Amino acid sequence: MAKVIVIGGGWAGCSAAVSAKKAGAEEVILLERADMLLGTGLVGGIMRNNGRFTATEEAFALGGGDIFEAIDKVARHKNIEFPGHKHVTLYDVAHIEPAIRKVLESYGITYNLMARVRDITMEGQKIKSVITDKDDEVYGDAFVEATGTAGPQGQCSKYGNGCVMCIIRCPSFGPRISIAARAGVREMLGRKADGSLGAMSGSCKLHKESLSQNIVNELNTKGVVVVPIPEELKKADSLSIKACQQYALKEFADNLILLDTGHAKLMSPFYPLDKLRKIPGFENARYEDPYAGGVGNSMRFTALSPRDNTLKVQGVDNLFCGGEKAGLLVGHTEAIVTGTLAGHNAVRYTLGKELLVLPESLAIGDAIAHVREQMQTEDGLKLKYTFSGADYFKRMQEKGLYTTDVQKIKDRVAKTGLTNIFARPIK
Repeated sequence: MAKVIVIGGGWAGCSAAVSAKKAGAEEVILLERADMLLGTGLVGGIMRNNGRFTATEEAFALGGGDIFEAIDKVARHKNIEFPGHKHVTLYDVAHIEPAIRKVLESYGITYNLMARVRDITMEGQKIKSVITDKDDEVYGDAFVEATGTAGPQGQCSKYGNGCVMCIIRCPSFGPRISIAARAGVREMLGRKADGSLGAMSGSCKLHKESLSQNIVNELNTKGVVVVPIPEELKKADSLSIKACQQYALKEFADNLILLDTGHAKLMSPFYPLDKLRKIPGFENARYEDPYAGGVGNSMRFTALSPRDNTLKVQGVDNLFCGGEKAGLLVGHTEAIVTGTLAGHNAVRYTLGKELLVLPESLAIGDAIAHVREQMQTEDGLKLKYTFSGADYFKRMQEKGLYTTDVQKIKDRVAKTGLTNIFARPIK
């Protein structure tokens, strides 16, 4: 029976682990270098906005809804709106990580924290084992890389404004190591619109208690607060540097947009603290993560793995990838669905079965195929893709893939013959 090793315990890694176990893996081991699971999911919070609703419900219909179900249970707000985004769910960042641990434990998945993988061993074109900082050698039949594309610190300094002490916490737990690169795979780098490398994370966190009581009350009640920015305090080029291009709207340049995820999520890649404190209600504002949110944010998309539409990494026979490693896909939903497919196909590989390609009649399948195609072009590497906005959401609408009709989504999945494909063991 299959033994699957997942490297990286963010959204993609946790989803891959669950999916591999449900597909029939005898043993699934997840290795996470930090002291908590979820990575950027610890400071995220936005789900089901725009086309992410469609992708989420496709995942449920495909039998891969466990992680989404756990998220729904810790939601602080449901069905809210903010500029450019409808039917949004905001989960509580304080409660989400224990909730996901319970999902992993319910499936008997072993997850090892503070287990940073520093190297690998190989036999031919296959990975034989991974080696942690503690010199533990972990053998597997198939491997899923979900290590993300942010960090180490040098990348943030090289392509951004330096280490901002973000939730990835490289100084504490060590830098991200690319498994594909260790295996000799030549990886790709995403670019900003101006052609420079990388992309900056799209939001910061403020201590809710550091804001005025009026703002706090409105956040707690409505889930969203929009505060106009005085003309003299607007920040130039605040939109073009973001990885999250679905928020590159004029409203995000003209206003401070806050979302309630337990913290006050400031929808800006950074905002100088001296300017921020001149805006009414923000006189005592203080950043939480990144702590240096006045000057920058983490840089991402600096290590993209070439892969096919099964999410197998090209050049390594038994390595699959999910999340940002799988391409210029932005967001939790995107990480969860790619991780789910990667974990499922890792088991298929060990059993000698044909690998699954999700059809392009589904939003998830279309996104995976479209991003791979676009990443072969210079212009495509300058874009970021997400179900929730920008160019890919437009594509969803043009192709008739976007809908909030749950029954219609279930029927669409049923037509592919893949209903509950992720819910049952592979035979």
